[in-house]
Amino acid sequence: MNALEQYIGLYREYREVVERNAPAALNALRPAALDALATARLPRKGQEDYEAIDMEAIFAPDYGVNVTRLDYDIDPTESFRCDVPNLSTCLFHTYNDVPHISATSRRNLDGVVVETLTEATANHPDVLAGHLGRLARLDDPTVALNTLLAQDGLLVYVPDGVSASKPIQLLNILSAAHPTMVVRRLLVVAGKNAHVRLLACDHTQGSGTQVLNLQVIEVVAGRNATVDFYDLEESGTDTSRVSSLFVEQHEGSSVLVDGITLMNGITRNNSHVQVVGEHASTELLGMTIASGHQHVDTRSFVSHNVPRCTSNQMFKYVLADEAIGAFAGKVLIKEGCPRVEAYQGNRNLCASPSARMYTKPQLEIYTDDVKASHGTTIGQLDEEAMFYMRTRGVSQESARRLLMQAFMSDVIDGVRLDVLRDRLHYLVEKRFDGTLAACTGCAICGK
Repeated sequence: MNALEQYIGLYREYREVVERNAPAALNALRPAALDALATARLPRKGQEDYEAIDMEAIFAPDYGVNVTRLDYDIDPTESFRCDVPNLSTCLFHTYNDVPHISATSRRNLDGVVVETLTEATANHPDVLAGHLGRLARLDDPTVALNTLLAQDGLLVYVPDGVSASKPIQLLNILSAAHPTMVVRRLLVVAGKNAHVRLLACDHTQGSGTQVLNLQVIEVVAGRNATVDFYDLEESGTDTSRVSSLFVEQHEGSSVLVDGITLMNGITRNNSHVQVVGEHASTELLGMTIASGHQHVDTRSFVSHNVPRCTSNQMFKYVLADEAIGAFAGKVLIKEGCPRVEAYQGNRNLCASPSARMYTKPQLEIYTDDVKASHGTTIGQLDEEAMFYMRTRGVSQESARRLLMQAFMSDVIDGVRLDVLRDRLHYLVEKRFDGTLAACTGCAICGK
């Protein structure tokens, strides 16, 4: 039996319960997801030259799923204070896959709507009908599984012309006494001339229990909209995360996605961007720091479907001990799409002989009059720079730390929230000197 069959069987057995506890907009997506899973198989390690994660093994454990929508005996608004110092945000919590939205959370939203998918079914049915599930590709079995099992999620809706003065912070807390699969769904819709910044933080409370975080995020950026999405992972070493992000950009829109992994167990981050409007700009940034037996795999795909648009990607890894990293990126410029500028970079630093990095950047171009490039490097710490600092009284460990921090600086500097950018410089320093541990309260908030 392949790993997916146990969850298909779970759905079939509890189908009535699942659909009773879920909004109609999600239930409408399940038949297609079930069909897609009928012949689907999860990839195994080594099937491709850059397939570094055994996806079948990740899903093989008999994870529990919160089918009956039991709430958890915790008030996350009281137990967690995960606000970046001096950064004022509108803060929302999700405990495992149960959203907690208080009246306080909804204050000062400047016209932005943040609500559960269940609430949105009554309040904004047209938004859900037009966008939920439209971008998420069911040919990926992990996306199909999320679509089959998700029972709620969050909608962030920014109507035409609305600008959120404060960032929207989504604090995702993982905690379980038994092996658990957390199934999350997020839909972000920014209308014409809308502006929003989102900060999503993943944290594990406690340790020693296997948790699989399976999430799907869909982002629609309307004409001349600006969407910044910062994705910070600081979970436990017993946590596996499989996250798929789908973005659609219309004319003149600007989207920044910055994914930062500071602590984790096993992580697969997938990004799919469809540029469908001219003069749109896309910025994909990623930063990973991994040590021990941690594992981070990033996949990106940017499709330029129209002329005169730009995209820039830069993903950086620092790997120590026996950590494993992987990157596979592809830029597609379709026929009839001149004057596109697309750049893709992957820079990697293996700080120990046993660390491993797999990388495969790709360009696929079917038109003339474009500017495009891709490149990758895998290296070790600069011995000459190490020697230079040692001769000036800097210890070997301090020199290593300073070089690794400098290596990551340009990705951190891409953050367009000043306070968050400064905080990340500090957290990266803590991570490299070994004093940043898995979250027991919240390291982002300064503990």
